[in-house]
Amino acid sequence: MESAKELSKAIAPVKELSAKETQIDPFPFFRRCRESTPVRYDTQRECWDIFRYDDVYNVLKDHTTFSSVRPIKGPVLLGSIIGMDPPKHMQMRSIVSKAFTPKSIEELGPRIASITEELLSVVANEVTMDLVHDLAVPLPVIVIAELLGVPAQDRQLFKEWSDSIVKGPESGDKEDMHRLYLEREKTRRELDDYFLKVIAERRNRPEDDLVTKLVEAEVNGERLNDMEIVEFCILLLAAGNETTTNLITNSVRRLAENPALQATLHDQPALIESFIEEVLRYYPPVLSLSRYATKDVQIGNVEIRKGELIIPWIGSANRDENKFPAADQFIEDRTPNPHMSFGFGNHFCLGAPLARLEAKIALRIISNRMTNIRFADHFEFKPIRSPFVYGVEELPILFDTNL
Repeated sequence: MESAKELSKAIAPVKELSAKETQIDPFPFFRRCRESTPVRYDTQRECWDIFRYDDVYNVLKDHTTFSSVRPIKGPVLLGSIIGMDPPKHMQMRSIVSKAFTPKSIEELGPRIASITEELLSVVANEVTMDLVHDLAVPLPVIVIAELLGVPAQDRQLFKEWSDSIVKGPESGDKEDMHRLYLEREKTRRELDDYFLKVIAERRNRPEDDLVTKLVEAEVNGERLNDMEIVEFCILLLAAGNETTTNLITNSVRRLAENPALQATLHDQPALIESFIEEVLRYYPPVLSLSRYATKDVQIGNVEIRKGELIIPWIGSANRDENKFPAADQFIEDRTPNPHMSFGFGNHFCLGAPLARLEAKIALRIISNRMTNIRFADHFEFKPIRSPFVYGVEELPILFDTNL
């Protein structure tokens, strides 16, 4: 139960963000906290919340004082490279990077475009679709599944596991937290069993996929062991699916909210990249991370004790008026745009180039094929049930077609 208790600190719901309305729009809450309590202790969750850009930046930059290593291991992502500090983290990241190079990601472009076209062709004549179900979920699931070299029939399993990894509790009570902990344990066992079989197969019969590259990768004569490869596969599954799904969904949400942006992107496709960066800042797929203090430290006027949990709120930092002029305005060509939606420092997201590429290609094709994108009648946002992921469970839209 100690692991379940530690897990509850990191994923327990924030009281002020428990209502559906505030989960959909947490940014006024973040603004109030930046102004009144930029560093605050939440007694219910037993952790420190950090809201201002400079403080979040400093926490993420200083891995010596603010560690990614969890004092108690729990199920799913907690043993992967996101839970390591240098030098072990850099050693692992170096091995993984050799199997996940920018060139190998860029080469996926034609396949990503083909998958996007196929998915949109299914709904092209309907002039209506659930953006989440019809595109934003299957696109990254297919890409990740093909990258890892797993069969098409297992894609639904991938989505179910991915959802389980990021799921948050319905409430913060003990029974609910324990149920969630048991579900995560079950998911972890299933993931271990699945990927250990794939790894064993690739050791005997190498194929042209990421698992084979991870099996064969070497740095200074050192290779990953089976469980380290499993950890990375799980991380890629969660980060590669959920982050990209929410980035694409949040991008189209923004287009539906502001029709003028649709015409801008259609007429000026070169703006798509900066538009995506502004979506990442404005509606970040991930709202928060977690760190542990390795020693007594002061942030602002507040003393934080060694071993205490710290939650840097990226979603708040990205709206900090002291860093971003007109922070609550969406400016599609904002420059510079130093958002931290893919993290910062040693733990900058390895999958960021893939997420950006998928979003760029999807938005380009959407802008070419669809006009007058708008929300379906009587639609109400339903937030993803997660304490750190920002997105909606469905996004029914209507549109006119160019084809």
